[in-house]
Amino acid sequence: MKVRVLGSGAGGGFPQWNCNCRNCSGLRRGQINARSRTQSSIAVSSDNENWVLFNASPDIRTQLEAFTAAHPKHGIRDSGIKAILLIDSQIDHTTGLLTLRESTRPLEIYCSEMVKQDLSTGFPLFKMLEHYCGVNHHSTPLDGSGFTISGIDDLRFYTHSLKSKAPPYSPHRHDPHAGDNIGVVVEQISSGRKLYYAPGLGEIEPHVLAAMQQADCVLVDGTFWQEDEMSRAGICDKRARDMGHLPQSGSDGMIEVLKNVPKARKILIHINNTNPILDEDSPERKTLTDVGIEVAYDGMEIDL
Repeated sequence: MKVRVLGSGAGGGFPQWNCNCRNCSGLRRGQINARSRTQSSIAVSSDNENWVLFNASPDIRTQLEAFTAAHPKHGIRDSGIKAILLIDSQIDHTTGLLTLRESTRPLEIYCSEMVKQDLSTGFPLFKMLEHYCGVNHHSTPLDGSGFTISGIDDLRFYTHSLKSKAPPYSPHRHDPHAGDNIGVVVEQISSGRKLYYAPGLGEIEPHVLAAMQQADCVLVDGTFWQEDEMSRAGICDKRARDMGHLPQSGSDGMIEVLKNVPKARKILIHINNTNPILDEDSPERKTLTDVGIEVAYDGMEIDL
């Protein structure tokens, strides 16, 4: 199984266009050892030719242009992207669908019923796309049962619900439903190798920990280093968990969780621009390195 990290940043990317925090200003001025990041997305394949795109960020055009395996190869209009699996309906994970409107065939989109509802009402991308390429929606199960995707050989997908809030524009923003956010296990059928992908994790439920412990690689939420990171940066008073993200530090943070996942390769993705781990010379980054946790970057390739 091949995994390509198309984008590794949180919403807004890094540096964020209007942010003057230590990280963003430091990167622009060359004062910290860091690299820029687009908004989070990955692609997965078993044959390096036919790919499933996970989320469609606003940066999708730049990401796909930098990814030669997805370039058109057959005919005047073509792409290596055969299907799209949406983790949630957040703006930073779905707006790129508008860029993909130039497809010559309907987009094959796999997502939960709640995500479909959001993208048909509060943020009606599906309805908008009806005037362009159209959408073939495939509902993802929430009970962990497996399914395959047409045109994608040797991979099976398992999805389960995560505790999270729907986006601010959602009709049920303050009434959480199963399927607002999902985690995904991707299994290569021939080898049994597994990837667990969950860029938004606010709570480690038993089925989440079980999926992580059975995986060969976990690619999970690395948004914030600490619970009050946004207020420390002088940006807002929202706390990490209030925004649906488990911080890395603390007695019950992601670092401690990943200590219970000994066999897997552990990689953080969806890194917010305020997170000190973006500075590769920071003590926080060293803390991760010392316990064997990696930080995803745009263009990173993972072979399982």
